[in-house]
Amino acid sequence: MSLFRFFLLLLPALLLARLGAAQTPKPTQAPAVVRPAVPRAPRPTPTPPPGLKGSPILLLTTGELVGVEVNGVKIRKLLGNVSFRQDDVFLYCDSAYQYIDRNEVEAFSNVRVVQSDTLTITGDHGFYNGAKRTARMTGNVVMRDPRMTLTTPSLDYDLNRKTAAYTETGHLTDPQNTLDSQQGFYDTNTKVFVFKRDVHLVTPDSELNNDTLRYNTVSKIAYFNGPTRIKGKSGNLYAEGGNYNTITRVSDFKRNAKIDTPNYRLGGDQLVYDEVKQYGVAKGHVSLISKKDNLMLRGDMGRYWRALGRTKLYGGRPVVRNISQKDTLYMAADTLISVEAKPGQTTKRTVLYAFPKVQIFRGAMQGICDSLTYDRQDSIIYLNQDPVLWHTKNQLTSDSMQIRSKRGKVDELRLFGHAFAVNQDTLLNFNQTKGRSMRAYFRDDKMRRVDVLGNAESIFYALDGDTATTGMNRLLSANMRVLFADNKLNRISPLGNPEAKFIPPHELKPDDERLKGYSWRASERPTRRQVLGKQFDDRPKKKKAVKKKITSKRGTKKTAPQKTPSRPAPKAPATPKATAQPAQPAALVAPPKPAAGAARR
Repeated sequence: MSLFRFFLLLLPALLLARLGAAQTPKPTQAPAVVRPAVPRAPRPTPTPPPGLKGSPILLLTTGELVGVEVNGVKIRKLLGNVSFRQDDVFLYCDSAYQYIDRNEVEAFSNVRVVQSDTLTITGDHGFYNGAKRTARMTGNVVMRDPRMTLTTPSLDYDLNRKTAAYTETGHLTDPQNTLDSQQGFYDTNTKVFVFKRDVHLVTPDSELNNDTLRYNTVSKIAYFNGPTRIKGKSGNLYAEGGNYNTITRVSDFKRNAKIDTPNYRLGGDQLVYDEVKQYGVAKGHVSLISKKDNLMLRGDMGRYWRALGRTKLYGGRPVVRNISQKDTLYMAADTLISVEAKPGQTTKRTVLYAFPKVQIFRGAMQGICDSLTYDRQDSIIYLNQDPVLWHTKNQLTSDSMQIRSKRGKVDELRLFGHAFAVNQDTLLNFNQTKGRSMRAYFRDDKMRRVDVLGNAESIFYALDGDTATTGMNRLLSANMRVLFADNKLNRISPLGNPEAKFIPPHELKPDDERLKGYSWRASERPTRRQVLGKQFDDRPKKKKAVKKKITSKRGTKKTAPQKTPSRPAPKAPATPKATAQPAQPAALVAPPKPAAGAARR
């Protein structure tokens, strides 16, 4: 049988079998079982090699990687678009060496370190230590955060503490200020910079120079400790501690604080000054120095209004010190107010007000009153409310007074209302002169003449050789002239229709020896120490005696007190020949020709 015939016989059987299989019923399928999804396990963090400190530095991208081993150290050479990550820190560069075993990276060219998307450091070269999480950047380093930009040749950054430090020159800029220094430290947590050595801060309105400065990049407040100078548009500031707000321009200075302007200098232990309001408050050893007229004001508290040209001192008995050649005027009161010309104003007079309980000390002259006005432009001092002046052994009183000076010396005194002059002679007698007003004239700080104007009245004791009183002259006149020699009463000359009377000593009665209104007030005469006070005494302190050290032959040093050199005994002065002076009768006080009007000088 052929192969073709066999295939034709088999084909029907195959078709029947296929048809039967199609007609056979399928078994019933079981329902699908829904199983809960099994969560995927997180990818395990690469475990660092044994002995590796800190989380590993992960390589993110690179164009080319070459692994080599140098001296047993595994190194990855990475070239092109290199980036790393360690926790919240990203490192980018053009090329790098990665030390796997030491967990370190050395980066080259266009190096950039970013932490938490808030701080960025760029440079030419960087070294990153993953174990310590520190970065050292060199070459055109720039550090930026949202508040400032720092440029420096090199920078060390601690990513754990978030602190940066540089030991070469650094330049910081923010929207308002620039700051330069030789060394610096920055805490990104507190946003505080610490600058050291040759610190120079420049603001829109001032410049600050010192050696140590803390600067808050958020509040814009600079804190300093050490000699600090601030140069502003309205003047210069100096202090050795405190802070300066570069936004509000308010200074809070401590330790030897000063404001220096072309016309004055204000200082104290503590000084708060607002440059915008041009207002300052000083505390502790406050001093105001006027450079034009050598005037110094001292006190415990001071307030200064530059826009008004006004300064007020109070507390601790403020003192005025005015130096004129070798003559110094000291003045004390409870309150001192100095008024000067406002900035840009030149016509206003400079005046000093003192009140109450005013005390004056100037060489041989002392005085007291309740209030005082000192016109510094005309050198006139006005004394008001019960003034008293003493000059050597002379006492002057009136309702009000004027002290007029020329070339730094007292030239004239003017007494208004109930003028009264008392002079104590060598025998402690009180010569007295009174009238409506008086004018006293000086030469070389010595009283040489007093003119009494209106209702003049005088008591003048006559002496015999400064050893005995021979009587008393009593004069009444419209005007009167009193002459002095060496600050001693020498002669009284009535001017116009005088009434003279001489009373011998045995006829003197207590009522005859006093004019109405007489009052000797020597107990109120202030001393230099009372006017200056203990805290303002400027006399040089006495030096302590230095003990000499004597070295013996054995080399032991012995201390021996200095011996005071002996001085020769002074010779007894030659006794001058006694010159008897006759008693001064009333006729001695001969009136000169009457002068028309007020007595001329």
